[in-house]
Amino acid sequence: MHNKSKVELLAPCGSWESFLAAVENGADAVYLGGKNFSARQFAENFDKDLLKQSIEYAHIRDVNVYLTMNTLISDKELKEALNFLDEVSVIGIDGVIVQDLGFAKEIRSFFPHLHLHASTQMTVYSLEAVRVLEKMGFKRVVLARELSLEEIGNISKNTPIETEVFVHGALCISYSGQCLMSSIIGGRSGNRGKCAQPCRLMYQLVDKNDKFWGKSYLLSPKDLCTLNFLNEVVDSGVKSLKIEGRMKSPEYVAVTVRIYRKY
Repeated sequence: MHNKSKVELLAPCGSWESFLAAVENGADAVYLGGKNFSARQFAENFDKDLLKQSIEYAHIRDVNVYLTMNTLISDKELKEALNFLDEVSVIGIDGVIVQDLGFAKEIRSFFPHLHLHASTQMTVYSLEAVRVLEKMGFKRVVLARELSLEEIGNISKNTPIETEVFVHGALCISYSGQCLMSSIIGGRSGNRGKCAQPCRLMYQLVDKNDKFWGKSYLLSPKDLCTLNFLNEVVDSGVKSLKIEGRMKSPEYVAVTVRIYRKY
């Protein structure tokens, strides 16, 4: 693992091409998903052979690889998920990102050597929640994207476990991990890796008197960009700066990682 005092630049990889773009443009670590149990089921993702190839390529270049298994896992899927993790853990992943607390408990029992990262899907927004996860054996928590810089600093400076924050990319209109909009509208759950992102669509605004007030992207927030206050983010005490974008193109990953590495 990298030096604990170093702030990590963490890049998204939805495909092999994005993985190469991230590593070659200066990422300290990457996060990627297998074919199942990942919150981005519609990305290309990585089968076991490609995952092995990626880890070997990354480790030669001193880059960490974190595996995303951050969906809610049903009881009937638990054995399959643990079997998959058993197969990939021996390859040498540097951490596994999870949302499901039951799954996390099983990982601690069967794979005590693996570093557990709490996904942003857990909606961790308080120091009390971080301390609960610390007792459960988590090594890192990806803080909720709704937190202010002051709140991030308060948590990061008062816990021994690592904190990770999103510094660039798309934001959810709802609380991380708590939005059921996609499930209700189309039966595609974000907590099962299949969010249809209905908040990104255009909507009409109509008041109670049926007066039409216009049509726009009313529910879609602007993307996050922290370049103008990156020093303040680093000074807050976070361990990892995370770029969003496992559904984005390799070109997007390359440019974004290169710019954040520069600054």
